[in-house]
Amino acid sequence: MGVLASSSHPAVATAAQGEDALAALLHLLRDDMAACNRTIVAQMKSPVALIPQLAAHIVAAGGKRLRPLLTLAAARLCGYAVEGQRHVQLAACVEFIHTATLLHDDVVDESRLRRGLESANAVFGNKASVLVGDFLFARAFQLMVRDGSLEVLAILSQAAATIAEGEVLQLVTQNDLSTSEARYLDVVQGKTAALFAAACRIGAVVAEQPAREAALSEYGQNLGIAFQLVDDALDYAADQAVLGKTIGDDFREGKITLPVLLAYHAGDAAERAFWERTIERSEQRAEDLAHALALIGTHRAIEATIDRAAQYAAAAAAALAGFPDSELRRSLIEVAGYTTHRAR
Repeated sequence: MGVLASSSHPAVATAAQGEDALAALLHLLRDDMAACNRTIVAQMKSPVALIPQLAAHIVAAGGKRLRPLLTLAAARLCGYAVEGQRHVQLAACVEFIHTATLLHDDVVDESRLRRGLESANAVFGNKASVLVGDFLFARAFQLMVRDGSLEVLAILSQAAATIAEGEVLQLVTQNDLSTSEARYLDVVQGKTAALFAAACRIGAVVAEQPAREAALSEYGQNLGIAFQLVDDALDYAADQAVLGKTIGDDFREGKITLPVLLAYHAGDAAERAFWERTIERSEQRAEDLAHALALIGTHRAIEATIDRAAQYAAAAAAALAGFPDSELRRSLIEVAGYTTHRAR
């Protein structure tokens, strides 16, 4: 899909730039990220053998650890001392919050794949996944307490609550085609963007740069929205090997995402009746996913969703305008473009 190749959005990268952006950021922060990975492994230890086994399974599934990377990057962008370690501990905390939500989400969604491998609940069962997710949440809060900053605790605990609210709101809007785009964005901001924003903001907190908190929070918020919009598009556009989960999961679960809303509102009476049967009443036949993909293609709903994501990616890049030029700042701007590159 080449919809972004000629996009005018400045944050949108070419394919090569998109692939290089995250690698460049990882290279700039390689020592910090290595320390963060060591912390994650150490904090997963438990005398209850199932806990490290299940946690190791989801870590082994890969993932780019973008959220903890953003904490490390934000702290360094704000001039955090080279010898400091608070940002490393808090980056691990952010990853634990994220991983806990993944474990819970896969149970709620009855997902069988995570990043191309069997999901933890498929291997270990739902009960174990929920309980180990709870353990990781507890570890995250232990790391926050160890850090000792009430401001950090306030930011990350609020993010955790907002994530839960976003997931519940998604459950409430599921199968409801009367959901507005604004309501859909509320879900996205809650379940995804809140942790991106918090991950970036606490970087400014540990660097003792309160004047930078708002800009970094805005960067993370817009980046998170762009990231989720692309994920929602990929569920109807990618192949399973690229997406790392079963194609059409959102359709089968009746999730209300932007591609569906755009196709539904652009469709004629017969098309709307199809969406109402399959999404609202969950009456699906074997051939329905293919027809849904065709309708989404007819109305160019994927392209429109990615274009919307590119606008948020551009807003994320613009939020860093007040920072002095540096290799790290340029890399973060390019990472905003990487989020939309994933959909090509």
